[in-house]
Amino acid sequence: QVQVVESGGGLVQPGGSLRLSCAASGFSFDYYIVGWFRQAPGKEREGVSCLTISDGRTKYANSVKGRFTISRDNAMNTVYLQMNKLKPEDTAVYYCATFRGFGQCGLFSRMYDGWGQGTQVTVSS
Repeated sequence: QVQVVESGGGLVQPGGSLRLSCAASGFSFDYYIVGWFRQAPGKEREGVSCLTISDGRTKYANSVKGRFTISRDNAMNTVYLQMNKLKPEDTAVYYCATFRGFGQCGLFSRMYDGWGQGTQVTVSS
């Protein structure tokens, strides 16, 4: 069964860090585009970051640029989202999304057809 599983969420104080993981099960991330999205209560889902596996290009939402980093571990078949300098407004459920194809990744959800179950990130003192 092809699926992605997120992990690494939790409760962290403002200014702290978390690393989210998106592990592929049943397939390899080769030839995929991988995105991270988040959804806070009462808000629409928004794109946070994405990675085009074929050439390593990345994109970030302005709200996280300079604080978040997306990366891939080939050996672990996992994509990470390193989140530093976290703010209360980063609180949301974070989702990993995938699309098998070529072209550059984007931060719009309709581009992706595979989604994980989400992991909760809460930034609070």
